[in-house]
Amino acid sequence: MTHDCSTPEFIVNCTVNVQDMCQKEVLVKEDGIHYRKSCASSGACLIASSGYQQFCTSKLNSVCITCCNTPLCNGPRQKKRPQLSAAVTLNTLWLLVFSLILLSFALC
Repeated sequence: MTHDCSTPEFIVNCTVNVQDMCQKEVLVKEDGIHYRKSCASSGACLIASSGYQQFCTSKLNSVCITCCNTPLCNGPRQKKRPQLSAAVTLNTLWLLVFSLILLSFALC
Protein backbone atom coordinates (compact mmCIF):
# COMPACT_ATOMS: atom_id res chain seq x y z
CA MET A 1 0.00 0.00 0.00
CA THR A 2 1.52 3.29 -1.04
CA HIS A 3 -1.31 5.62 0.07
CA ASP A 4 -3.14 6.25 3.31
CA CYS A 5 -6.67 5.32 2.28
CA SER A 6 -8.16 7.39 5.10
CA THR A 7 -7.19 10.72 3.53
CA PRO A 8 -10.09 12.77 2.11
CA GLU A 9 -9.14 12.14 -1.52
CA PHE A 10 -9.87 8.41 -1.07
CA ILE A 11 -13.15 8.77 0.85
CA VAL A 12 -16.24 8.11 -1.27
CA ASN A 13 -19.88 8.78 -0.49
CA CYS A 14 -21.93 5.77 -1.50
CA THR A 15 -25.23 6.23 -3.36
CA VAL A 16 -28.03 6.60 -0.80
CA ASN A 17 -30.59 3.76 -0.72
CA VAL A 18 -28.70 1.84 -3.42
CA GLN A 19 -25.15 1.28 -2.23
CA ASP A 20 -25.80 0.80 1.44
CA MET A 21 -22.60 -1.09 2.29
CA CYS A 22 -18.86 -0.71 2.10
CA GLN A 23 -17.03 -3.63 0.50
CA LYS A 24 -13.38 -4.48 1.03
CA GLU A 25 -11.48 -7.05 -0.98
CA VAL A 26 -8.10 -8.25 0.21
CA LEU A 27 -6.07 -10.11 -2.43
CA VAL A 28 -2.81 -11.87 -1.57
CA LYS A 29 -0.54 -11.87 -4.61
CA GLU A 30 3.14 -12.59 -5.24
CA ASP A 31 3.98 -8.89 -5.14
CA GLY A 32 2.14 -8.25 -1.87
CA ILE A 33 -1.31 -7.63 -0.47
CA HIS A 34 -3.74 -5.63 -2.61
CA TYR A 35 -6.84 -3.85 -1.33
CA ARG A 36 -9.92 -2.90 -3.28
CA LYS A 37 -12.49 -0.79 -1.50
CA SER A 38 -15.85 0.17 -2.95
CA CYS A 39 -19.53 0.81 -2.33
CA ALA A 40 -22.03 -2.00 -2.92
CA SER A 41 -25.62 -2.94 -2.31
CA SER A 42 -26.04 -5.12 0.76
CA GLY A 43 -27.29 -8.06 -1.30
CA ALA A 44 -24.41 -7.97 -3.77
CA CYS A 45 -21.79 -7.54 -1.04
CA LEU A 46 -23.12 -10.34 1.15
CA ILE A 47 -23.36 -12.73 -1.82
CA ALA A 48 -19.80 -11.88 -2.90
CA SER A 49 -18.40 -12.26 0.62
CA SER A 50 -20.08 -15.62 1.18
CA GLY A 51 -19.00 -16.84 -2.27
CA TYR A 52 -15.34 -16.09 -1.54
CA GLN A 53 -15.20 -17.51 2.01
CA GLN A 54 -13.55 -20.71 0.80
CA PHE A 55 -10.78 -18.65 -0.83
CA CYS A 56 -10.13 -16.51 2.26
CA THR A 57 -7.04 -18.28 3.60
CA SER A 58 -4.43 -15.48 3.84
CA LYS A 59 -2.21 -17.64 1.61
CA LEU A 60 -0.92 -16.77 -1.87
CA ASN A 61 -3.79 -16.07 -4.32
CA SER A 62 -6.39 -15.89 -1.54
CA VAL A 63 -9.28 -13.43 -1.77
CA CYS A 64 -11.27 -12.15 1.19
CA ILE A 65 -14.34 -9.96 0.80
CA THR A 66 -15.93 -8.26 3.79
CA CYS A 67 -18.92 -5.96 4.11
CA CYS A 68 -19.79 -3.30 6.66
CA ASN A 69 -22.28 -0.47 6.88
CA THR A 70 -20.97 2.34 9.05
CA PRO A 71 -19.01 5.39 7.82
CA LEU A 72 -15.34 4.64 7.08
CA CYS A 73 -15.72 1.06 8.34
CA ASN A 74 -13.61 -0.40 5.53
CA GLY A 75 -10.72 1.92 6.27
CA PRO A 76 -7.56 1.23 8.25
CA ARG A 77 -7.89 -0.42 11.65
CA GLN A 78 -7.76 1.91 14.59
CA LYS A 79 -4.54 1.57 16.54
CA LYS A 80 -5.18 0.20 19.98
CA ARG A 81 -3.45 1.74 22.93
CA PRO A 82 -1.47 -0.80 24.88
CA GLN A 83 -3.17 -1.51 28.17
CA LEU A 84 -1.05 -1.52 31.26
CA SER A 85 -1.31 -4.74 33.16
CA ALA A 86 -2.37 -4.62 36.79
CA ALA A 87 1.01 -6.03 37.80
CA VAL A 88 2.92 -3.21 36.11
CA THR A 89 0.62 -0.59 37.62
CA LEU A 90 0.90 -2.17 41.08
CA ASN A 91 4.70 -2.42 40.82
CA THR A 92 4.89 1.23 39.81
CA LEU A 93 2.70 2.20 42.76
CA TRP A 94 4.86 0.21 45.21
CA LEU A 95 8.00 1.79 43.78
CA LEU A 96 6.51 5.24 44.30
CA VAL A 97 5.45 4.45 47.89
CA PHE A 98 8.88 2.97 48.69
CA SER A 99 10.59 6.05 47.21
CA LEU A 100 8.45 8.36 49.34
CA ILE A 101 9.26 6.37 52.48
CA LEU A 102 13.01 6.56 51.75
CA LEU A 103 12.72 10.27 51.00
CA SER A 104 10.87 10.91 54.30
CA PHE A 105 13.65 9.09 56.22
CA ALA A 106 16.30 11.12 54.40
CA LEU A 107 14.60 14.38 55.33
CA CYS A 108 14.31 13.54 59.07
